[in-house]
Amino acid sequence: MSTLFIQHHFITCHNLIQNLRKAYHENRLEIRLKHYSKYKVLIIDEIGYLPIDKLGANLFFQLITKRYEHTSTIITTNQPFSKWGEVFSDVALANAILDRLFIKIVGTSYRTKDIIELMKDSQQ
Repeated sequence: MSTLFIQHHFITCHNLIQNLRKAYHENRLEIRLKHYSKYKVLIIDEIGYLPIDKLGANLFFQLITKRYEHTSTIITTNQPFSKWGEVFSDVALANAILDRLFIKIVGTSYRTKDIIELMKDSQQ
């Protein structure tokens, strides 16, 4: 019997940013970014519970950019995305982060196509 193992890591946003900040000040940021980028799934908890300053937001953005399109990132937050400009102290940076976290689907959803077809058929 084989077991599916997905390499993942769970961390709070505050601890993640503290780790990135420490690496930045020790000139080891690239090593730390590679560390967090090696996980197939990175789960970042509690985004928005504690304030994030400009440096922290920039470091977070660098990590999300490095993981973008290569690995999966799961986030938890109690803040609506409309408030992320305040959370990350920069509206443009928050929008750039959100653009890299979300996949925008244009057109008909594959999941709802059968339901839409049934509705069309029932109306005829």
